[in-house]
Amino acid sequence: MISFLVGVIEEKNENNLILDVNGVGYDLTVSSNTLSSLPLSGEIVKIFTYMAVREDGVYLFGFATKEERDLFYKLISVSGVGPKMAITILSGLSLTDLTMAIVQEDSKLLSKIKGLGKKTAERICLELKDKLGALPTNETIGNFGTDYDEDAVQMATDTLISLGINKNEAYMLARANSQNNATAEEIISKALRGYKG
Repeated sequence: MISFLVGVIEEKNENNLILDVNGVGYDLTVSSNTLSSLPLSGEIVKIFTYMAVREDGVYLFGFATKEERDLFYKLISVSGVGPKMAITILSGLSLTDLTMAIVQEDSKLLSKIKGLGKKTAERICLELKDKLGALPTNETIGNFGTDYDEDAVQMATDTLISLGINKNEAYMLARANSQNNATAEEIISKALRGYKG
């Protein structure tokens, strides 16, 4: 089993990283969280890995941190969640927000992640809520309160998508700025102010 790789970033695409390790190019599937945290091509990085051996081939999955890989391990322990689905889930929310959603059994938020159905989201909450340990004390966890207007969040999400922000990120931004029953306009305004692209 390959535990980690240290190499030069050769190429970065959506959910894909090619790492040059001593002249050998490793093709890794990564989450958008990992991808956005990586330096530019040509830089040396350490990537934690998980290797999946399937009938149709061998696949490598990469993670910027051990914490993300640990959460990945927990996700694939859930029935119906394979490595590719786990990467999709990790791409849909930040690690803190994903942990919070699972611990608080917010399957509604989880099922907003593209490709994740309601039943699987509920199963993830049920099976993992007691396995994720202490809640993060980060101030940002207050962003996902229950006092929000679902319609306003949906309208804001649609608007952010129309501005070129991908679906999962648009929802995350809208939801994070939706506290105190903010209107769609307020959510969009706050989201764009804090958006780093």
